[in-house]
Amino acid sequence: MRFVGIDLAWSYRNPSAVVVLEGERTVAWNEKIGSDEEIIAFLREVLGEKPALVAVDAPLVVPNERGLRPCDRELGAAFRRYEAAPHPANRLRFGGRVRGEELVKKLEQDGFIHSPLIEPLRETRQVVEVYPHPAAVTLFGLEKTLKYKARPGRSLDFRKAELKRFMSLLKGLEKAFPALHAPAILNKDISPLNGRELKAFEDLVDALFCAYIALYCWTWGPQRYRVFGSKAEGYIIVPTP
Repeated sequence: MRFVGIDLAWSYRNPSAVVVLEGERTVAWNEKIGSDEEIIAFLREVLGEKPALVAVDAPLVVPNERGLRPCDRELGAAFRRYEAAPHPANRLRFGGRVRGEELVKKLEQDGFIHSPLIEPLRETRQVVEVYPHPAAVTLFGLEKTLKYKARPGRSLDFRKAELKRFMSLLKGLEKAFPALHAPAILNKDISPLNGRELKAFEDLVDALFCAYIALYCWTWGPQRYRVFGSKAEGYIIVPTP
């Protein structure tokens, strides 16, 4: 069974990152994929017709024209004190063309089903929506989300320190169940990175964590994840410890 994490850029102008696990180990990754067609081509090359659970960090169902999806509101209420509320997702913000929805349609053409119900230890070709920030809060017991993303007032040194902390937490999953083994990514020296190269690596680490979320939820099933919202109105899966 393979597990795919996709840190999907909301805009088609920006690159996305994809990581593929076979069991607990990384087998392929790319942090600079452009179009949806390139994502599909990459997955076809790596997966073929093998079973895989794809976890996407991006809205996959956005029926509302404005405001928040119900799942965004519900998740925000639960995780706002951890500073892990999601970004507002609505069709107006996407210009009426929701990239996650279009990617799902392409995956469905390759035999993937779209459902927030993950049956434990059962082979599948399935795609789900996840969100790394609340997942990190729940799995690592964080009091606040890690601040490695570029924001006003955050220095480069501070962001790198936060990213190193995140990488250290992910490396600690080597002793967890299920485990994660990704030394080629998590042992990287990030000190020389800046600008677009640092952003691309941040996205890669996020994609790696999404792949682990898929592995975790598939291993344990619904007893250890929570679905905020519904498939009809939009949902987000968050693992529970």
